[in-house]
Amino acid sequence: MSGKPLLLASSSRYRHDLLKRLGLPFSSASPDIDESPFAGETPHNLAIRLAELKARAFASEYPGHWIIGSDQVAALPDGTLLSKPGNYSNAFAQLAQSSGQNINFLTGLALLDASSGNLQTCCEEFSVHFRNLSAEEINAYLRKEEPYDCAGSFKMEGLGITLFTALQGRDPNSLIGLPLIALTNMLTAWGRNPLLEP
Repeated sequence: MSGKPLLLASSSRYRHDLLKRLGLPFSSASPDIDESPFAGETPHNLAIRLAELKARAFASEYPGHWIIGSDQVAALPDGTLLSKPGNYSNAFAQLAQSSGQNINFLTGLALLDASSGNLQTCCEEFSVHFRNLSAEEINAYLRKEEPYDCAGSFKMEGLGITLFTALQGRDPNSLIGLPLIALTNMLTAWGRNPLLEP
C-alpha cells in the first residue's frame, strides 16, 4: 500500500506547516462540509466525525490518494464548545470564560485510502490549564497576537504559552491542529515510514 500520494483535506496553514515537518510530499485541498454538531453528540465523536467527513469529501476526486482529514473541538468543563472566534470581542469572551479553567482540546484524525476505502481514525486529547487572567492581560494578548482563526482564541506555539499554568497530553502538535505522532503511526501501519522515505 505504500507510495500513494498524500492529500491534506484542509485549508489550515497551521496543519499545512505541521505536515511539512514529516518531510513527505503532499498536496492540499479545502473541504466544504457542515461542521455543526449533532444533538447530544460528544466532543470526542464530533472531532472524529468531522475528520472523517473531510477525508471522504475528496475520495472520488482523488481516487489514488491517501487523504488526511483532521478537525479540532475545544470544550469547557461544562461541555460548552469553543469555536474559532473570528474577531476580538468573541476571542475576549472565550478567554474570559477559559480563565482559571481546564480546557480539553480533542483533535480528530482520519487517514483514508481513497482507492480501497480503508480508513484509520483516532481522537487525540490535550488539556490546557489556564492561569487566572485579568481583563488587561486578555486585551494585551489579543492585541499582540490576534488569534482569531484559532479554536480557543490562542496560539500555543506563540505568545499564547504565557496564558497557561500547564499543558497535558501526548502530542503538543495536536493542540495546533494535527497529531503528528498518531499520523506517523497510521502511515507506518500502512507501510509508509517517514524516516525511511527516499
